[in-house]
Amino acid sequence: MVSRKDSNKQRLKRHARVRGKISGTAECPRLAVYRSNKNIYAQIIDDVAKVTLVSASTLEAGFEGCGSNKDAAKKVGMLIAERAKANGIETVVFDRGGYLYHGRVSELAAGAREGGLDF
Repeated sequence: MVSRKDSNKQRLKRHARVRGKISGTAECPRLAVYRSNKNIYAQIIDDVAKVTLVSASTLEAGFEGCGSNKDAAKKVGMLIAERAKANGIETVVFDRGGYLYHGRVSELAAGAREGGLDF
């Protein structure tokens, strides 16, 4: 019998490898992305102080529509950029969370860039 590798376990290994190389500071925090089958989440994190500065997701009360498509990811990206600008955050380091930079992850990044974040 052929055994299939656990894709989430492999993603977590990729994520840990990337996290060894990038880190968020107060001047340039980390924009972390998590995507599930039904929703997408984004956080801006200061790793030095170990605190989340800004967050956005498709589960919020004011969000309408489907949470698992590219349009929703772009809206979340624009929303997190708007909240970051309100908190005085201009530049971030993008952390794709071990996911491919494709589909919903790239749309979230495009929305954040459209909203005014620099990375």
